[in-house]
Amino acid sequence: MSDRTPIPAADHGYTAEVAERTADVFERIKTVVPAVEWPLHAPEIDAIRRLKAERNAIVLAHNYQTPEIFHGVADIVGDSLGLARQAARADADVIVMAGVHFMAETAKLVSPDKTVLIPDVEAGCSLAASITGADVRRLREAYPGVPVVTYVNTSAEVKAESDICCTSSNAVEVVEALGAPRVIFLPDAYLANYVARRTDVEIIAWHGQCEVHERFTGDEIRAFRSRFDNLAVIAHPECPPDVLDAADFVGSTSGMLGYVQGERPNRVLMVTECSMSDNVAAEVPDVEFVRPCNLCPHMKRITLPKIRQALATMREPVEVDGATAERARAAVQRMLEVA
Repeated sequence: MSDRTPIPAADHGYTAEVAERTADVFERIKTVVPAVEWPLHAPEIDAIRRLKAERNAIVLAHNYQTPEIFHGVADIVGDSLGLARQAARADADVIVMAGVHFMAETAKLVSPDKTVLIPDVEAGCSLAASITGADVRRLREAYPGVPVVTYVNTSAEVKAESDICCTSSNAVEVVEALGAPRVIFLPDAYLANYVARRTDVEIIAWHGQCEVHERFTGDEIRAFRSRFDNLAVIAHPECPPDVLDAADFVGSTSGMLGYVQGERPNRVLMVTECSMSDNVAAEVPDVEFVRPCNLCPHMKRITLPKIRQALATMREPVEVDGATAERARAAVQRMLEVA
């Protein structure tokens, strides 16, 4: 579903009944979503809730989704690893992935008997687009016998050419679990560098980068520190090395959330996609968030109207070729076993 596809408005407006049925959501996100926007979101949330019940459907939302999705209609939220685990356990006939396309493919791999919908088929990923299955085969030819570890931010085709997958939260653990002196690590160059600095295993890296995280710089982090006292800086390992060196904590999105919930810093800078700060701020209103707002254009293709339309029309279903799915599923399953 492209942005050019008309999406009709929800079949009812913002009524007193809708306001009452969605009051729990507004109470949760009122500090991060302007009240003037709520009459637009509430009818969509109300309609999505009804459609989920009718379809026996659940919505999985990545941490980078906007608050009205993350807190409003998602049944399961988390990072790539968390969503992969929960998709496999989900007791539902339909899974709607409020995330990008590779996440929907991964959900389909671990839940092959369920219908998996992606509300916008053009919700891609710069990392996933940076490598193909043919690239992995050429690397295997160049480094015979060296195992391939593939970040989940990749297509099913790339996963199928891999020995095992990983996420940012378990990358070091996965690499060391192989017991090999060297591994090919794909496709994020900065995450590969992060792993290489934390293990004695030789890392052969690809040149992919996340278009959100690569824009942050160490100078930018130092500038924020000079402007804000008592600033805790927490960064995602997809950021450049000088950013990680300038941070107080480095971790996956779930690790960053755990840091804020556990440490409760007075003021925090989350060096990752901007919407995550909004989602966490709604849960810990006592923490002040400084926002260097880099948005993922692909994540932002997913909207409440598109989620509603996906459930209403059962589009767009995600399918993976049988032979590709079997091999890719094995790589994902090995990751889940290690994790």
